[in-house]
Amino acid sequence: MLITFGAIAIFFAVIIVVLQLSGIKDRDFTDYAVGGRSFGARYQAMSFLNTWYPGAMFTAFGGMAAGAGVISFYVLSYSLLTVVLMYLMAKPVWIWGKTFNLRTQPDLLALRFGSRHIRTIAAVVGIISGVPWLVLGMQALGTLFQHMSLGTLSFAEAVMLGVAVIALRQVWTVRMGMRGVVISDMAQGIVAYIVGSAVLIGLIVWMVIARGITFDALDQKMFAIPSIGSTEGPLYLFSLILTGAIGGWCWPYIFVRLFTADGVESLKKSAALAVPLSLVFGVALLIFGMLGSQIPGVAAHPNDVWFIVSKEAGGLWLLGLAGVIVLAASMGHTDGNIQATGAQFANDLVGNYWQLGERELIVIAKLGMLALTILSSWLACLELPALFSLAVLAYQGIIQLAVPQFLGIFWKRGNKYGAIAGMVAGFIVAVVLELGYPGYLPWAYGLTSGAVALVVNLTIYVAMAYLLPQSQAERRRVEELFDLIEGKRSAASLSKGVREPA
Repeated sequence: MLITFGAIAIFFAVIIVVLQLSGIKDRDFTDYAVGGRSFGARYQAMSFLNTWYPGAMFTAFGGMAAGAGVISFYVLSYSLLTVVLMYLMAKPVWIWGKTFNLRTQPDLLALRFGSRHIRTIAAVVGIISGVPWLVLGMQALGTLFQHMSLGTLSFAEAVMLGVAVIALRQVWTVRMGMRGVVISDMAQGIVAYIVGSAVLIGLIVWMVIARGITFDALDQKMFAIPSIGSTEGPLYLFSLILTGAIGGWCWPYIFVRLFTADGVESLKKSAALAVPLSLVFGVALLIFGMLGSQIPGVAAHPNDVWFIVSKEAGGLWLLGLAGVIVLAASMGHTDGNIQATGAQFANDLVGNYWQLGERELIVIAKLGMLALTILSSWLACLELPALFSLAVLAYQGIIQLAVPQFLGIFWKRGNKYGAIAGMVAGFIVAVVLELGYPGYLPWAYGLTSGAVALVVNLTIYVAMAYLLPQSQAERRRVEELFDLIEGKRSAASLSKGVREPA
């Protein structure tokens, strides 16, 4: 354990040193919430990946590849589509964000629809939906530390140790805000996705050459995907990819990455950098999982494939490195989630109804982050048998933000009534259907509850756009917003009414 825990301790210390040497001092809440919009393409790309791919990728999706086979590649498909969406969203989101000093996802919705109440609704949906995933991420560290202890710790003890480590890490997240998150994302991302990809490729080569494991050795069921006549239904895989792709930018801690860049070009370049990194990492992980299913012990514990194969191939030294890689990925996801939630609490809940100064917003954000860290740490130490079901339910709910968000960015029609009614109705439908038909809907050819709810959401949004047309003043306000994107109008020429949500 000196080797395995020693590697973890050294890596943790390096990250803390990097943060301490950065000497971050936030001037105002914009600095604290979005890093002053000051990061270039390389930081943006790594920050996105370190938030998008959590440590559970190595356990949950590596385990899915080991247990279910090629269907696990859906995560790669929707991840690449999510990066494409970043490229498309970069210009309108960044320009509006810079011009109107937007700091959160609900900020953008409030601006586009001229409503402060949509800011509150979106913030509540985002915060509630993020908690189960935050707790799951903390509990996933239990698997990591149990393997690092070589089985000495029970799972409950390992979870508590993992929670203690990640809670300690949040001291710097609370202190430094988004700048600290992005700076640490660079170091953590290099370890998790560049070093991690190299290790994955090396382990694949080892399995092929040293163990003679190839795709020919796998059971044919590993290559099956749901289609007509399958239990799940022909639209099941389509539904997973669709909701995964559009859902990525509904998470507040992912969306805020669009505000931290120093310009539109940096965002577009970061998308171009993220695609090959994501492709190499995703393909390597999923092929590794499939081949790793043939290593003794993996069939019984597929979620442990990353640790089992690493120890088998390279002993304790490689097992220690495998632990460092998972911790690096886990820290980025957890940091991003907590930071974005704290910013929303200050900006979109408290600050939405009380006039607060910059320092007051920062203090409230820090208090919100501290409270969330304590709450999620406590929940992670409890036995919550329905937690994964709640996390799936949360995902079906959070994607209901997609309709007002994407249509609001790319379509001038649409109003706050349709946005709010559609989002609320979609969320309720998703919850009811998921509780009644967990996983997928047999009568909807395998569509998930979230996908069906999106249809309801979209129908309401479009219907309200035509049944309740925008007033002349609202139409002029929206035209000004879109003229700004198209370069037909300068920020100085905008009327005051553009900036003031009702």
